Amino acid sequence: MKSERSAALVLMAAAIAGLVLANSPLGEQLLNFKNLDLGIASLGLNLSIEHWVSDLLLATFFLVAGLELKYELRSGVLSKPSTALVPIVAALGGVIVPAVIFAQLNTGTDGIRGWPIPTATDIAFALGVLAIFGRGLPKQARIFLLALAIFDDLIAIVLIAIFFTSDLQVGWLLLACAAAALHALAERFKRLPMNLVRVVSFLLLWYLVLQSGVHPTVAGVAMGLLIPARNANGLIAKMQPWTNSVVLPLFAFFAVAISLPDFSDQTSNVFLGVLVALPLGKIIGITLFALIANAIASKEARLELATMDFLALSALAGVGFTVSMLMAKLAFEDHPELAAEATLAVLLGSVISMTIGAAVAQSRSKHYRKLQNQ
Repeated sequence: MKSERSAALVLMAAAIAGLVLANSPLGEQLLNFKNLDLGIASLGLNLSIEHWVSDLLLATFFLVAGLELKYELRSGVLSKPSTALVPIVAALGGVIVPAVIFAQLNTGTDGIRGWPIPTATDIAFALGVLAIFGRGLPKQARIFLLALAIFDDLIAIVLIAIFFTSDLQVGWLLLACAAAALHALAERFKRLPMNLVRVVSFLLLWYLVLQSGVHPTVAGVAMGLLIPARNANGLIAKMQPWTNSVVLPLFAFFAVAISLPDFSDQTSNVFLGVLVALPLGKIIGITLFALIANAIASKEARLELATMDFLALSALAGVGFTVSMLMAKLAFEDHPELAAEATLAVLLGSVISMTIGAAVAQSRSKHYRKLQNQ
């Protein structure tokens, strides 16, 4: 459960299982099950099973992402300009170029709302594939990919909060801010049973953000940032095995459990936009921006990575998967046919990115092993 490689394999297996079952004779029962409403309507919690997974369980994954971000900002690779510059600039390229490619293919259509879909990177999956195929790469390669993916996730959360917020309820949002402030204060009192306090605060913050109209996964990142950096690593070690092996596979299973669109009919450019922008956009954007940033950076900030190393890592960053599927769901909630096209394109685009990234990373690993043996 702690292995990045195992997490990547389980995640892919869950997605494939969801897609196959949804298009099998059991498909109708599965689709009915995931749309089954559960909860307490009087509290505004009458959510479908799929929404409980994507709204509550996935928020725990973003809590871990928030903890990683907090640690890296305070003590890790994002704490010093000398180590943060190149991955941050590269992450911007990995957002801008895929978004532009998608927008070019969907301008003037309903599909334009999905422009953020190909901008995301799946931290767990990308690092899992790197762990399998990039064992011989320099240590800086993993640091670069981790920093890039964390910053990419931060951008994704901002995009979700801004562009996928409907009917904002300011009163609920102010209550969420008050709850966050109270928890920040509680973190100062060491005598409190902090793990219990954190669970209660997380659930309260999640509920208030949900009622505000902002997507509740934002509450997960906010909670992660409220917890002191000194506690981040311990909590990540406890939570990450569960988010990687239970939460993410469950989300992937339900997100990809869609009826395949009929491509014999006229389809939109959403499918093509994601399929092209996710692998190609990430490779071009991240590699180009990383090379420019590395060339103009000071000696302390420069990474000892070659062009082909950046290309391998940028391809792995094209594994959008979890966050991209979430964005597809949010962008096209009112257009199920477009959501199906986008989700399928995320799956195929991620596989293409994974294949290219794995092949190049393995080739570069062999190259570095030869150098070590000389």
